[in-house]
Amino acid sequence: MLLIHARRDARTTADGALMSVADQQRALWNSALIAEGLDLVRACLRANRPGPYQLQSAIQAVHSDAARADETDWAQILALYDQLLAMSPNPVVAINRAVAVGQVHGASAALIALEQHPLPEYHVHHAVRGELLDRLGRHGEAVDA
Repeated sequence: MLLIHARRDARTTADGALMSVADQQRALWNSALIAEGLDLVRACLRANRPGPYQLQSAIQAVHSDAARADETDWAQILALYDQLLAMSPNPVVAINRAVAVGQVHGASAALIALEQHPLPEYHVHHAVRGELLDRLGRHGEAVDA
């Protein structure tokens, strides 16, 4: 929770619009909270008893550890989501995993992963699908999504 809270001020624009992690101004992230959160995650990982919360925290740690968006270790995030999905199989985890698949293997692979776990009543599913379709140049379908 510290790692999520540390990035709170960068999550929205002045008018309240959501900002993706890639577009957030990392200077607004609270470095003291990030350092404390990273220390806690490392201590949990050293205990070597992974559970869903530790895996979710590790994913947040990888995001928080990158000084710039293009330095994010998406392969590590994908590996953590693979573990989390095996431990806690649910469509929300699968959607987040599909985003990581897209960063590592491209939009086509991510769209396939996303469509394996449809969640039509969840707005994030449609947002992710639209973004992936747009990256593939399927703009009409992206707008529909």
